[in-house]
Amino acid sequence: MKTVRLTMGQALLRFLDNQYVEFDGVVNKFVKGVFTIFGHGIVVGFGEALEQYQGDMVIYQGKNEQGMAHAATGFAKQKNRREIIACSSSIGPGALNMVTAAGTATVNRIPLLLLPGDTFACRQPDPVLQQLENPASLSITANDAFKPVSRYWDRVSRPEQLMTAMLNAMRVLTDPAETGAVTICLPQDVEGEAYDYPVEFFAKRIHYIERRLPSRGEIERAAAKLTRKKKPIIICGGGVVYSEAGNELIQFAEKFNIPICETQAGKGAVPWNHRLNLGGVGVTGGLAANKLAAEADLIIAVGTRLSDFTTSSKWLFQNQEAELLAINVNSFDAYKMNAATVIADAKVTFQALGAQLEKTGYKSGYAGEAAAAKAEWDKEVDRLFCLEAEGLSQTRALGEIAKRIGDDAVVVGASGSLPGDLQRLWRPVKPKTYHMEYGFSCMGYEVNAALGVKMAEPSREVYSMVGDGSFQMLHSELVTSIQEGHKINILLFDNCGFGCIENLQNSQGIPSFCTQTKFRDAATGRLTGPDVPVDYAALAKGYGAKGYTARTAAELAEALENAKKDTVSTIIDIKVLPKTMTGGYEAWWRVGVPEVSENLAVVKAHAELVQEIAKTRKF
Repeated sequence: MKTVRLTMGQALLRFLDNQYVEFDGVVNKFVKGVFTIFGHGIVVGFGEALEQYQGDMVIYQGKNEQGMAHAATGFAKQKNRREIIACSSSIGPGALNMVTAAGTATVNRIPLLLLPGDTFACRQPDPVLQQLENPASLSITANDAFKPVSRYWDRVSRPEQLMTAMLNAMRVLTDPAETGAVTICLPQDVEGEAYDYPVEFFAKRIHYIERRLPSRGEIERAAAKLTRKKKPIIICGGGVVYSEAGNELIQFAEKFNIPICETQAGKGAVPWNHRLNLGGVGVTGGLAANKLAAEADLIIAVGTRLSDFTTSSKWLFQNQEAELLAINVNSFDAYKMNAATVIADAKVTFQALGAQLEKTGYKSGYAGEAAAAKAEWDKEVDRLFCLEAEGLSQTRALGEIAKRIGDDAVVVGASGSLPGDLQRLWRPVKPKTYHMEYGFSCMGYEVNAALGVKMAEPSREVYSMVGDGSFQMLHSELVTSIQEGHKINILLFDNCGFGCIENLQNSQGIPSFCTQTKFRDAATGRLTGPDVPVDYAALAKGYGAKGYTARTAAELAEALENAKKDTVSTIIDIKVLPKTMTGGYEAWWRVGVPEVSENLAVVKAHAELVQEIAKTRKF
C-alpha cells in the first residue's frame, strides 16, 4: 500500500480538500473553506497545515468562535446543506465559545464541522494553559461539553485515528436525516505527530446524497388516510426547502385543493401570493393558517420538527377528528405526535402520493374557505405595514423595508420579536430569500450568519434583521465582512431592551422587570431609570461600515436606498416604538407560569394555563 508521511493536521486538511457531494447528478466540492481563530492548541499544529495550504479552500480569520461558527451555519443552510465551511479553534475558552453554535446547527439539522484544539493526549505537560481539569476523570476536557450538542463527536488521540474519525464525520455531515454539528477534537500534541497515511485516504471521495424513496406500503397507507379526510392542510417545513420540492408541493396542493401553511424553515418554498399559501402557522403564525389548522381533520407535516411554535404547544389542532401524517427523511421527527409516517424524501413522496391519489379521484372538501381566509389575512398585513403612529412602529418599518429591498434580497433572522413579525408579515416570492434560524432561536446568529449567507450568495443583497439586544450580544463577524469585502446590511431594530421577552413577561401578569435597557434608579435601586441611549450608526462608522439612523418612515426609506448603493457593510439604526410588534392570532404557547404568587395577575394567568392545557393533545 502506497503511503505518505504527514502530520495529523496536514492529513486532516488534505482529506477535507478532497470531499465532494453529489445530489441529483450535480457534484459540489463539500468543504469550501476553514474559519479559524489561532490560539494555544491550534496555531502550531493544524495552523501550520493551514499556513502551508495551496489549494482552493479559503482560510478565513474569525473574530469570535461562536460568531464564525454561526457564519458557517448560515453558509451551509443557504447552500441547502451541500457545501460547508469548517471551524477550528484553540483549546479551553476558544473551543467552548463554539458550543452554542453547535447546538444551533444540530437543532436546525445543519451540517457544521467543528475542529477544536484539545489538551495533550500524552498528558505530560499537565495541566497546560487553559486546561479544564476534572478530578473524577483525567480523560475529560472542556471539549466533552460538545457531546450533547453534536450529532457525532470524536477525539483523535493518535494520528492514525484520524481516518475512522473523519469517515464517520463525513457520514453524518452528508446524511440529510442525521446531519448537525460534528465535533472532532484535536489534541495539540497529536496535531503535530506524523504517520504514514495510505494515499487512498486522500483520493477524491464523492458522498452521494440520495433521495430516499417511499415504499409502496407507505404510499398506499398515506393515500388511504387522505381519502378519508375532507379538510386536510399541509405544513411546509424546512425539509421541503432542502429537498427542492417547492414546485412538487404546489402541484400536489393544486391538484387536490389542499391549503398550505409554513414553518419558519419552510417559508419561501412557496410564493406568498400563491392562492393556497396561507402563510405562517402556529404561535408566530397568522390568522389564515391558524384558523384552518384548528379546523383541519388531517395535518400533513412535511419536513418539519413539529416544534411547540408550529403546533402551538400541541394545542392548535382542535378538531377532535384530526390526525397527523408526517413525511420526513428523519424517523425521529416523523414519529412525533403519534403521526402516521412516510420516511422518505419530500419531492419523490409528493410525486408518488399524487399519482396514487389520482387513481381515486380525490379532492378535498374545501370550497372557498382558504381563499376567504387568505384575503382576510392579506388585508391585515397591508394594514400593519401601513400603520400610522407617533413614531415608527416595528410593523411599519417592515413594510417600508419590504417595499424597497427587492425580491432577490435575502433576509436573515433568529430571535426576539422579529421572527414572529417576519413569519406573519414577510412576503417572499423567490426561494432562498427567507433565512430564519428558529429551531434554537439563538441570539447572536443574525449578524454573523448574514456573513455566511453573503458568502454563499455574493450577488445578492443580504439583510440581517436584528434587535438591539441580540446585536449587543454578538456581532463579531461584522468586522470579518468588512475585512473580506462581503457587504451585509444590518437592519437594527432598537426598542431599547428585550421587547419580545418583556411582552411574554407582561402577558403572564408580571410587570416589566430586567427586560428594558435602563439606567439604575438611585431611589428604588432598580433598573427603572431613563433609557440607555446607544448610537448604533456611530458604532458602524467606528468599524468602517456605513451608518444610518431612522426615526421615521421617510428616513428609513432614504437610508435603505442609500444602503443599496454602498459597497461596504451598513447598519441602519431603526429607532422603533416599543411594543409595536404583532400580537398573536388565534394561537397559544405553553410557558411555565407560577402556580403560587402574591401577584393576583400571575395567579389568574396560571388558572388560564390550566384551562388551555386541557385542550392540548397529549402526545
